[in-house]
Amino acid sequence: VQLQASGGGLVQAGGSLRLSCAASGRTFSRYAMGWFRQAPGKEREFVAAISWSGGSTYYADSVKGRFIISRDNAKNTVYLQMNSLKPEDTAVYYCAADLEGYGTDLGGMDYWGKGTLVTVSS
Repeated sequence: VQLQASGGGLVQAGGSLRLSCAASGRTFSRYAMGWFRQAPGKEREFVAAISWSGGSTYYADSVKGRFIISRDNAKNTVYLQMNSLKPEDTAVYYCAADLEGYGTDLGGMDYWGKGTLVTVSS
């Protein structure tokens, strides 16, 4: 599975962005998908995840109520709708695929895409 994240950019605090992650391959629907982020000088951290069917979603406490993860298996794409953005959300955002787990474990992901930069100005 190859993953390509897009949709990052510069936004003011309080604004919104939608990230997309397009996957190649016909097995996309078998994978739980996760979004992770890495801020400058910090370790990569979990943001959100969604089960293979889309029936279950998981969020980090820091984004709960502001971010929404979704997927369209017909389009081999997973999305991250980010609302009420804060300067502390500034980071490179990565999507990743997880065949065996829930998509929440940074060390357990099977495939990673290149990141997309999100910058939130105050």
